[in-house]
Amino acid sequence: MTLEEKVIKLVMEQLDVTREQCLLEASFIDDLGADSLDIVELLMEMEEAFGVEIADEELEKISTIKDVIDFLKQKGIN
Repeated sequence: MTLEEKVIKLVMEQLDVTREQCLLEASFIDDLGADSLDIVELLMEMEEAFGVEIADEELEKISTIKDVIDFLKQKGIN
């Protein structure tokens, strides 16, 4: 399973959305219907799943699925 597939799987589980909705450019709030609590829970799940810590200033830059994947790649996760 690729990094992209893992991230999308987590998004689908946490936000109860379909694979078709999980486009890389999909905004968590605008396209996937997440609220701020959903996003916090999703990112906590990502931290646990990938063994990374997402600082508050980094959190502000994450609004799409692609943002999460790019962040994880910067942390050396493939």
